[in-house]
Amino acid sequence: MKFAGKIRYREGMSELADLNLGIIGNCSFGALISRVGNVSWCCLPRFDDDPIFCQLLKSEGDDSEAVGLYRIDLENHVRSEQTYLKNTAVLSTKLYDGDGGVVEIIDFAPRFENRERTFRPTSIIRIVRSVAGTPRVRVVIRPAFDYGKNRPAITSGSNHIRFVGSGLTLRLTTNAPIAYVLDETFFFLESAITLHLGPDETLSSPIIETGRDFYEKTCEYWREWVRQLALPLDWQDAVIRAAITLKLCSFEETGAIIAAMTTSIPEAADSGRNWDYRYCWLRDAFFVVRALNRLGAITVMENYLRYLANITASAVDGHLQPVYGIGQESRLPERQVDSLSGYRGMGPVRVGNQAYEHDQHDVYGHVVLAATQAFFDERLLRPAGIDAYRRLESVGERAFSLHDQPDAGIWELRTRARVHTSSSLMCWAACDRLAKVAAHLGLTGRVAYWQEKANHVRGVIWQRAWNENHGAVVESFEGEGSDASLLLMNEIGFVEKDDPRFVSTVAAIERDLRRGNHLFRYAAADDFGVPQNAFNICTFWYIEALIALGRQEEARGLFESMLACRNSLGLLSEDTDPNTKEPWGNYPQTYSLVGLIHCARRLSRSWEDVL
Repeated sequence: MKFAGKIRYREGMSELADLNLGIIGNCSFGALISRVGNVSWCCLPRFDDDPIFCQLLKSEGDDSEAVGLYRIDLENHVRSEQTYLKNTAVLSTKLYDGDGGVVEIIDFAPRFENRERTFRPTSIIRIVRSVAGTPRVRVVIRPAFDYGKNRPAITSGSNHIRFVGSGLTLRLTTNAPIAYVLDETFFFLESAITLHLGPDETLSSPIIETGRDFYEKTCEYWREWVRQLALPLDWQDAVIRAAITLKLCSFEETGAIIAAMTTSIPEAADSGRNWDYRYCWLRDAFFVVRALNRLGAITVMENYLRYLANITASAVDGHLQPVYGIGQESRLPERQVDSLSGYRGMGPVRVGNQAYEHDQHDVYGHVVLAATQAFFDERLLRPAGIDAYRRLESVGERAFSLHDQPDAGIWELRTRARVHTSSSLMCWAACDRLAKVAAHLGLTGRVAYWQEKANHVRGVIWQRAWNENHGAVVESFEGEGSDASLLLMNEIGFVEKDDPRFVSTVAAIERDLRRGNHLFRYAAADDFGVPQNAFNICTFWYIEALIALGRQEEARGLFESMLACRNSLGLLSEDTDPNTKEPWGNYPQTYSLVGLIHCARRLSRSWEDVL
C-alpha cells in the first residue's frame, strides 16, 4: 500500500442546490443523490452522524467547496434523466453528452436477507456503465469530516483508496483505474466500473461480482417488500414511492424513525427556520407507523414499539420528551456549525435540536396511540398484554395530569407557552384509548376509570377551547387563532364528522389558513415572524377533513394539486411555497409522505370497482 498524499482537486461541475434529490438507503443510513449524480448529502455511519458528503449545505462558490462531494462527471455533459428502478430503492441516473454518449449510474445501499438476518452495511455502491457512444467520465470523490471542516488523510492500494478521518475510515474499492480516481482524470468508459464505498474492510469477492450480486439481491428484496403492500387502486406508484421512503427513514437497529434525513434546509428562503430533523419525534413516528400499518407493512411498527418500550422504561418520573436520538439519546444539545454556509448559503446550519428540552404534552397521546394496535393485531409476533398495558397506564396518568397545563405545543414554539388545544386533544386520546384497550383485555374497572378521565378532558376542551365569537375550536384555551392541527379532531375520534362544531371549525381554518391550494399551520407571527410557506402535512389534513365532510371532488382536486408539488422522483419536503410551488424544509419529510398515503387510500376507488 502506498501513501497517496492528497487528491489533486480540480474545478468541477457546479450546480445550484435544490431538493430534486433521489434517496437511497437501507435502514442504517441514507444518502441523497442530485439529478446529475452527485451524492450531495450522506451521514455515516448513522443518519445523525457527521455528513461525509455535504454539498447540499454549501453555497455556490463556497471556499470549502473542494470537499464533501462524490460525483461521476461526464465530459461534455448536456442533460440528465433520473428514475427509480420499478418498486425498489435503487436509483438510475443517465447522463448525456453532446456527442451521443450516454452513461448510466446505478446507486443503491445494499439490503437483503443473508444467513437468516438482514444484511444492511453502511455502504454505497455505484455501478457506472456506458449505454451509447464512447463517453469519457471521471470519478470525483472528496469526503469531508467534522461537518466539512477537515479533509481526510488518503492512502491507496492496487484497487482501493482509504480515507482516514476523525474516528472514521472509509474504503473505496473499485475496478476503475486508481490513478484516474486519485487525479480526477477523464477516461473512456470502455466497460462497466463498480465503486464500493464503505467500512475499511476487504471485500470477500471480486468487486464486479460483489456489485452485481448485491444489486440483484437488493432489487429482489425491495420488490418482494412492495409485493406485500395492501395498495389502493389509484395512485399506486405514488404510494409505493412514499412507502419505500418511509421505510428508508427507519433506523432498524433500534426501531427509531427519523423525521427527515437532513438538517437546516430552511422552511422558507432566508427565514432562519433551519432545524435538525435527523432524530426521532414520537409524534411523527406514530404517524409513520400508522400509515405503513394501513398498507400492511407492520415490521416497522414492531421495531418502533421496541424502541418506544425502551424510551418509556427510561423516563424519569414519567416525563417524556417530544424527541430523542435514534439510539435513545435523551440529550440533543443544539449548536451552530460555521464550517457549512447552509442551503444556498442560507444559514445557520444547526446540529442537535432544542426541542428535546420542551414540554409538548401531545407526546403522551401519541405514545398511547402508537401502542394501541399492538393489543388488537393478531399478526404481531409479540402482541401486547396485561404487563404492557400496566406500563402504558403510567403514560396515561401523565397525560391526564397535563391536559390543562401550558406547553410548547405541536409546532414547538420556543419562547412562549400556553395550553394548546392540540396537546389537550392528544391527552384525551390517551385516556380514551386506554379505556378501549382495557375493554379488550376484560379489565372492567379500568374501563370505567379511563372513560371517566377521558370524559373529564373532553368537557374541559369544549369549555375552554370553543370560541363562540370565532365559531370554532381555537388553538389554545381562551385563545382566538386557528390551528391546522385541529383538523385531526375527527380523525382521532374526538368529534363526529357531522358535528356542527367540527364543520364550523373546518370553515374557520379554511378562512384563516388556506392560501390557494395550500394550508398554513397558523397565521399569527411566531418567534421568527409570520410564516411564509405552507406546511405540507396540514394541506393533507385539510384534504382528509374535506373527505370526512363529503366534499370528495374538492378533496380530489387538492390532492392532485399536491401530487403535482412532488419532485421528479415523487418525493416531498416539509414545506411548499404556495406561489412558486418550490419545495422547502427538511427532506424527505416523513410527515408529508404519510399525508400522501392517507389521502390516496381514502380517495381511491375500491378494488371491487374494477375486479
